[in-house]
Amino acid sequence: MPGKKVCIVGSGNWGSSIAKIIGHNVKASNRFDPMVNMWVYEEVIDGKKLTEIINTEHENVKYLPGHKLPRNVFIAKLCDQMKPHVAEGTIGISLIKGIDEGPDGLKLISDIIREKLEIEVSVLMGANIASEVADEKFCETTIGAKNEANGLIFKELLQTPNFRITVVQESDTVELCGALKNIVAVGAGFCDGLGFGDNTKAAVIRLGLMEMIAFAKLFRKGQVSSTTFLESCGVADLITTCYGGRNRKVAEAFVKTSKSIVELEAEMLNGQKLQGPQTSAEVYKLLQKKDMVNKFPLFSAVYQICFEGKEVKEFINCLQNHPEHM
Repeated sequence: MPGKKVCIVGSGNWGSSIAKIIGHNVKASNRFDPMVNMWVYEEVIDGKKLTEIINTEHENVKYLPGHKLPRNVFIAKLCDQMKPHVAEGTIGISLIKGIDEGPDGLKLISDIIREKLEIEVSVLMGANIASEVADEKFCETTIGAKNEANGLIFKELLQTPNFRITVVQESDTVELCGALKNIVAVGAGFCDGLGFGDNTKAAVIRLGLMEMIAFAKLFRKGQVSSTTFLESCGVADLITTCYGGRNRKVAEAFVKTSKSIVELEAEMLNGQKLQGPQTSAEVYKLLQKKDMVNKFPLFSAVYQICFEGKEVKEFINCLQNHPEHM
C-alpha cells in the first residue's frame, strides 16, 4: 500500500509549528508518504517570495522565525479552489480556532470545510501556543473525531513525546472550545488592563467556562458531555489563553491605550487577526436571535466593549451580577 499523502494548508505560526512535527513524523512511519506539500499565502519578505524562502532556507521567517522546517516539507501552490484536486477517500483535520456565521446561526469551520470539499473532517484543539510547540515544550492537545479510526490516523501523524494527544468523539464540542475560549481570554485581558488581580481573573476563567458549557449545550441542542471540557481543548486551553496568547495581550493594551481593536491588531500582531472579538460578534448575534443575551453576560460584555462603545470599566458588572451568583 502506498503511504497516505499529507498536505498542510496554511503557513502562519501554528501551521508552521505543526509542519515541523508532521515533517519529522512522516519519515518515521511507513503509513505516510515522506513528502509533505504545504500551501502558503504568498507574501514578499525583503524582496523575496515567502515560498522561495521556505523552500530554500526551510524556515518561515515571518511567522515562525528561528525554527527550521524539515526539508521534506515543501510548498506546492494549490489552485484557488482545492476541490478539483481532492482525491476520493481524502480526510481532513482542522486546526482553525474560530466560528463563522451561517444562515441558521453559527457555523463551525469544520462544517464549512466538510461541505466545500465533501470530505470527513476532524479537529485538533488544545492548550498549544505555537512557539512553545515549535520549541518542543511539553503540552497536550485534543483531537475531536466522529470517526475514531480517522482520529487515530491523525494521532499517529501528529503525536510526539512532547505533544501528547487524546482522541474524543465529541468533535463539535472540541471545536467550540477552541473558538469560545478566545472570548473569555479577551475578558481576562480586560482584567489585567484594569489591574484587577489573579482572584478576579480566576473568576473570569470559571464563569467563562460555565458560559462555554452552556453555549455548547444551546448550540448543539444538549448533546454535550461536561467531561470534554476537562480535556486539553477545554479548561487547559482556556487557562493558557487567559494567561498568555494574543487575545489577552491585545485586550490588556485596549484598556491601557484606548486604541481600537483594529488599530492594535495592526500594531501588535504582525499581520495576523484577533479571534476573540470576532467570535464574540458571531456569538452575540446568535444570542440576540434566541433572546438569551442576559444568560451570557461575560460573552455579551466582551462584544459590547469591543464593538458598541461600552465602558471597559463596566466589565466588572458582568461578573458581580452573573446569573451564577443570583
